[in-house]
Amino acid sequence: MRGGVSLRYGVLVLLAVMVLVPFAGIVLAALHPSGAQLDGLSIPDRWSWETFALAWERGNFTNLMRSSVLIAVFVVPLAVVMATLAGYGLAVLRVWGHRTLSFAFVMGLTLPIEVIVVALYFNLREVGLTDSYVGVILAEAALFMPFGVYWMQTHFSNVPEELIEAARIDGARDLVVLARVLLPISWPAVTTLSVLYFMWSWNQFMLVLVMMQDPDRRTAPSGLGLFVGQYTTDIPLLAAACLIVIAPIVVVYLVFQRSFVSGITQGAIKG
Repeated sequence: MRGGVSLRYGVLVLLAVMVLVPFAGIVLAALHPSGAQLDGLSIPDRWSWETFALAWERGNFTNLMRSSVLIAVFVVPLAVVMATLAGYGLAVLRVWGHRTLSFAFVMGLTLPIEVIVVALYFNLREVGLTDSYVGVILAEAALFMPFGVYWMQTHFSNVPEELIEAARIDGARDLVVLARVLLPISWPAVTTLSVLYFMWSWNQFMLVLVMMQDPDRRTAPSGLGLFVGQYTTDIPLLAAACLIVIAPIVVVYLVFQRSFVSGITQGAIKG
């Protein structure tokens, strides 16, 4: 028994080291002066915080971060609301054709963005939604639907039917059941889905690169791709730019850590 516990902890420690060591290397590299030559993990002789300011200025991250925040702020609530309503309709209301629709959403999980991005570009161009925040927001919300609907449908399927029936006996209609009965006990699942949507929206690269032709309106990850091409040999500057891009994700995860882990654990136990 003790050997099994020690083995599990050993594996967890090994995985943590495999994740944290490269991250520590990026942080240490970013603290070197711009243009410094690095060889593996090295502690800087002088901590150079100016590298972050220089990366922010040269990478035009003021506009890029604004675009990323704007898109994520609209994508997350829009996609979460639609996924919640669809999951409720399929799992609880069991609308006509719910089995076929559920299968279609599951199949949507296997559809990579690379397959549809070109066709999506031409379709949105016909309605004037390329090089537009609205086009990117709608496209991302639609692309995130398969997982969100599957996630919320699975969650609602595990809610005791007696709870829903009791609310209906009291005269509650469908939307009241969802808003006042199911959502209060579904916040871990909703929060987890929101955090995942934020991470996916923030990290979206190819879709924004294709849809947005104006460099000032692209998001931070897509701007980082161009930044890497310009400053390939300046490792400290590249490391600082990478940390700037991933910082919002780390902050969001730390803020919602308990709800996120609770939602993941709840889904794992119920699944």
